[in-house]
Amino acid sequence: MDAPNSLVLAIIGVMMMLAGYFLYSQFLAKKVYKVNAEFKTPSHEFNDGVDFLPTNRYILWGHHFTSVAGAAPIVGPAVAVIWGWLPAFLWVTIGTVFMAGMHDFGALWASTRNKGRSMGALSGTYIGARGRNLFLVVILLLLLMVLAAFAVVISGLLVAQPGAVIPTWGALIVAVLVGQAIYRFKWNLIAVTAVGVILLYALILLGNAYPVSLPEEGMFGLTAEGIWIILLFLYSGIASMLPVWVLLQPRDFINGIQLFIGLGIIYGAVLMATPTVVAPAINNNLPDDTPPLVPLLFVTIACGAISGFHGIVSSGTSSKQLDRETDARFVGYFGAVGEGLLALGAIIATTAGFQTATQWREFYDSFSSGGVPVFVEGGASIINAGLNIPAGLSATILATMAVLFAATTLDTGTRLMRFVVQEIGQIAGVKITTGIATLIVVVMAFALTFSQGADGAGGMALWPLFGTTNQLLAGLTLTILTVMLIRKGRPFLPILIPAVFLLFMTIYAAFVQLVNLYNAGDWLLLVIDIIIIVAAAWVLVEAVIAMLAARKGPKDPEDDVALTEDQKLPRSA
Repeated sequence: MDAPNSLVLAIIGVMMMLAGYFLYSQFLAKKVYKVNAEFKTPSHEFNDGVDFLPTNRYILWGHHFTSVAGAAPIVGPAVAVIWGWLPAFLWVTIGTVFMAGMHDFGALWASTRNKGRSMGALSGTYIGARGRNLFLVVILLLLLMVLAAFAVVISGLLVAQPGAVIPTWGALIVAVLVGQAIYRFKWNLIAVTAVGVILLYALILLGNAYPVSLPEEGMFGLTAEGIWIILLFLYSGIASMLPVWVLLQPRDFINGIQLFIGLGIIYGAVLMATPTVVAPAINNNLPDDTPPLVPLLFVTIACGAISGFHGIVSSGTSSKQLDRETDARFVGYFGAVGEGLLALGAIIATTAGFQTATQWREFYDSFSSGGVPVFVEGGASIINAGLNIPAGLSATILATMAVLFAATTLDTGTRLMRFVVQEIGQIAGVKITTGIATLIVVVMAFALTFSQGADGAGGMALWPLFGTTNQLLAGLTLTILTVMLIRKGRPFLPILIPAVFLLFMTIYAAFVQLVNLYNAGDWLLLVIDIIIIVAAAWVLVEAVIAMLAARKGPKDPEDDVALTEDQKLPRSA
């Protein structure tokens, strides 16, 4: 296959994802989920101003999008292109249209229909108590992996790209000001957004001009990375306890706008520079440590194609802020489209951001060599060539974009893990307060991250299991949605077919990984992998039994409850 122009990939990918939103998501909304604008959502029913809060759909989209994005839709594709650009491109585009959007939209709808309860709690309702307990274990492990690993990724970027330090921390001040302007002073959303974005990009320019570096030798017996990790966990713990409107919503909203501007810069540079994809379509000259494409492609690229973490966010925070049930299509499905566009941009940056195939192969000399640094390197090269933005500033823009999204995932993940700890406490008959639950979460993340030294290397200890754990969770979430739809007498094949495909590939990958861990003598990960496989298999068996029972049993009555007039909020709220 001749080397394609990256602009062709960009046009095909963008058109596929937009068609998915305007056509397929409409089918899901009308025929499958049957969303109702007058259904009384949990944000109205339990409005407490802290976790439950009716929210303008654009602001909520920003929260949801940036929370699910993080660094994963960059890391996964940036690693997976080692097999060639074609498999990564196909999985990202097809996965976004038929799996990710459907999954995120569905999890958000299911939680909204069940008083804002998490997918872990819903598993108890639809597949039984045993399945619920095991489901919560898988969720807890996944969130712990995300918190520890993202803290390591962010700290590494702050050390490698000191120009990103000022905009990373300064964005918090901008977010608080935006939250006050929107909720306390009721200022115009468009005007506030414009000022917030201008301030954010001014911080990027300031950071590029005045980079901030910690001493290379570190301080207090910690490396520079270790110090950043401690500050990040302290921040995420505090931020996760604040009312959502103070920091979480406005920060995620501004970051979401910033990401779309960043994507506009990337795609605009591709349009102007039209770089050629130098990576092979199918790489037949793989490094020795590269695992087989099938099934590992489908767990290496998770976020950007489909990700179980998204279901946790959809049912953990987003469902508690959904103003109208009909907003779930925009927030959930279009949020997945935004992440798919980021993953597509990562594929282009890491396959067309180099001058020659030889230079590309120098970067991809092992399976673990791809990641955010390659995305920043390749993306900066394209932006410099297409828009004539200096390479250093281009790298700062991309690094800041990656850091800000990883940071939003970090504190959202802390809040979500706190919910899970409290749910486990409820099952055990123990009431765990918000403060205690947050402390438990932060201590667990600290313990894992610093388990192998002061540089925080332990944060990546469980990361090799992230892909399979994450995708198993996505498959299990789809099984819960399938049971729910069967019990309502709705079409369920659009959910069941992707669920079967994903579970097959993921369980296949888990067993491949099991053999590799055994051969490597990594007994800790081997045991954890076995636990995850057994838990997932058990939940899956319970789900199949629940599906069969739902096919034969009576259908659930519809549960539409309308909003009263005084509860309805204007769209600009």
